[in-house]
Amino acid sequence: MNEKEGKIDFVKWFSELDKNSGSVAGGKGANLSEIYNAKVNVPPGFVVTAQAYDYFIEKAGIKEKIDELLSKIDYENTDELNATTKKIRELIINSKFPKEMEEEIIESYELLDTDKIKNNHDSILDILKNSEPIFVAVRSSATTEDLAEASFAGQQETFLNVKGNQELLSSIKKCLASLFTSRATYYRNKKGFEHTKASLAVVVQKMVDSDKSGVIFSKDPTNKSTNVIMEAVFGLGEGIVSGQITPDKYIVTPDLEIVEKKIMEKKVAITRDSSGGQQLVKLTPEKSNQQVLKESEVRQLAEISLKLEEHYKKPQDIEFAIENDEIYVVQTRPITTIGKKIEDKEIKGEIILEGLGASPGIASGVVKIIKDLADLGKIKTGDILVTSMTNPDMVVSMQKSSAIITDEGGLTAHAAIVSREMGIPAVVGTREATTKLKDGEIITVNGSSGKIYQGKVAEDQKKEILPVSAKTNTKIKVMVDLPSFAERASKTGIKQIGLTRIEGIISESGKHPNYFLKNKNIKDYEEIIYKGVDGISKYFDEIWVRTSDIRSDEFKNLEGAPQKVETNPMLGMHGIRYGIKNPEILKSELSALKKIANEGKKIGVMMPQIISISEVQEVKKILKEINFTNLKLGIMVETPSSVQLIKEFCEEGIDFISFGTNDLTQYILAVDRGNEQVQHLYDEMHPAVLHQLEFVIRVCKRNNVETSICGQAGSKKEMVKFLVEKGIDSISVNADVAKEISDYVAEIEKQRGEEPRQYQPETPKIHGIEEAENKDEIKKEETSLDIY
Repeated sequence: MNEKEGKIDFVKWFSELDKNSGSVAGGKGANLSEIYNAKVNVPPGFVVTAQAYDYFIEKAGIKEKIDELLSKIDYENTDELNATTKKIRELIINSKFPKEMEEEIIESYELLDTDKIKNNHDSILDILKNSEPIFVAVRSSATTEDLAEASFAGQQETFLNVKGNQELLSSIKKCLASLFTSRATYYRNKKGFEHTKASLAVVVQKMVDSDKSGVIFSKDPTNKSTNVIMEAVFGLGEGIVSGQITPDKYIVTPDLEIVEKKIMEKKVAITRDSSGGQQLVKLTPEKSNQQVLKESEVRQLAEISLKLEEHYKKPQDIEFAIENDEIYVVQTRPITTIGKKIEDKEIKGEIILEGLGASPGIASGVVKIIKDLADLGKIKTGDILVTSMTNPDMVVSMQKSSAIITDEGGLTAHAAIVSREMGIPAVVGTREATTKLKDGEIITVNGSSGKIYQGKVAEDQKKEILPVSAKTNTKIKVMVDLPSFAERASKTGIKQIGLTRIEGIISESGKHPNYFLKNKNIKDYEEIIYKGVDGISKYFDEIWVRTSDIRSDEFKNLEGAPQKVETNPMLGMHGIRYGIKNPEILKSELSALKKIANEGKKIGVMMPQIISISEVQEVKKILKEINFTNLKLGIMVETPSSVQLIKEFCEEGIDFISFGTNDLTQYILAVDRGNEQVQHLYDEMHPAVLHQLEFVIRVCKRNNVETSICGQAGSKKEMVKFLVEKGIDSISVNADVAKEISDYVAEIEKQRGEEPRQYQPETPKIHGIEEAENKDEIKKEETSLDIY
């Protein structure tokens, strides 16, 4: 409604706000309004203002009660804090909105799905209301003062696929109530921020049910041109990101001339069902080979991307959705991977295959066809890995490879992203690499042009590692598995390694740990681990090393490996359980690390696949036996058990945890990440996974235990944003993406107005700590995703 004398606006449409509207619309609302007022079509929406929140609290008669409850809290008594804030949230949720406020919210919601409000809010009173409610996202939006002065920003709620008046009103109340989570209330008090000045706005935005969707890079991310690069699929955009759908590709000049189109076979599409969930739909042969975007849409999207680049003064990575021929921008963020251009010299030779150039550079090598994970043992350093579609299980082998080629996938598929991170040339979406190329033949791969040549016809070129310059509160570390990559990774300037997986060192030796047990020369195994880790650590000040995690299917080709592959290797004898069953092997690994620690390096020991306190106790016995005391001891949080027992692990005495999101995701979702039939369900950003991450971070912080992530998800910007907002201490990434992620983290921290965070001491207190969690109940506070 329009402002009237003595009254306030409960609702503001995006058209009525701008980037300076933080005190009214909060940070999210102001950012969406900025894009809207740049004349870019975002999914329509409105903001329930921060002033509406204040009005509601006052008129509901609960302001004084809230103030009274807050005034009596002993903030260091966790049980009391939890109980009191729960009462406050219940007060808000159980209170009725003032009639005039409720009516305006419902009226705005009913008008949200009309065409006329998209560009002209003044015309909404002339529009007939729709009879069928629409799906919306309801998103908390902290006010500017809130963001600038309190580190609890980002702790409030988002609710997706909300439908109907009552569900909408209930979701808005839950958003408002989340201003008083235990953590947010505690930090406001700790920072001296007055609770009476805390307000919250709520964004209500239409969810787009995409007929088509995709990504746009306003400048080529492989840096071989200044052209706009665009990819598109039918249905929702998850198909591109997962890599299971090879998208159409369009190249457009800055003058909006379409210079190249590659129309791919898109066998499936991901769509939204009637309940708001996702489903995989098989396309007809005719539809599969149909061009996704009209040429007019390609030009329009390119024009939008260039407009956003001009607005933000940086090349943009943009996600778009098209519903009923209407183009929406659902997200835009800067591209920070564009660095020194690799010159794309013309190569003379016989072209035997073409695909999408996904990661720049040129490399020659021997083809190794990987049809399943059991074939990974074939990959030797310098080989060219050829497969249908990569997945996280292949990362160690990908690191050894000189180039990657896949049948499926686009510029945002796993193979493309990880190859760019590693600086390895990659060509994706060839359709027939695994059938046309032959094991053992020598080829040359041009990751810029997407062309593959017979024989060695050019000298190798690789992407340059860029030094990290951003100063961030969240520590950025690198992941290094092999000594041959250590020097290159050190060019980032980062001095801490957040993950070294010794399986790569073991694989290079050609011998399974069982070989050394059987031949009674376990000291040779210790020496192999020592030399490998020492070769990595000499370039760094601190290195966190994961003890061996060898599955029977992945390393069956090593000499001495057990001949029988387990029925379900992922749930079998690997990780710390293998080390405890074979203590001589585990002792050798720890003794090798002790030797490096005694030479002056800071060592962290990570235990994989932990499920019980007794496992930590067994490892401590071995550490005591070999007198290895100058270390940090941590666990990988990658099983549901390690999440549920995190408080007990903290009390047992650990210095840090590191999330292994690859395994944790598949255990929580019951999805085999190596099975292409269910890969579309594998999602580290699933709310169930995020609940676990947030809970572990919260418990660890209260127990003075450092938190980190070392899985591939740490290189995904949406995961980085979530973790930074939840207060994680460090994020480990591949060296090639270190600058990009550190710049992005700095940007997030700046937007949040985050004050410098106090890091954990070098030797955290791990014994005799006070209980920080409720003994009777672990309260799992709801969290959710922002999809826009």
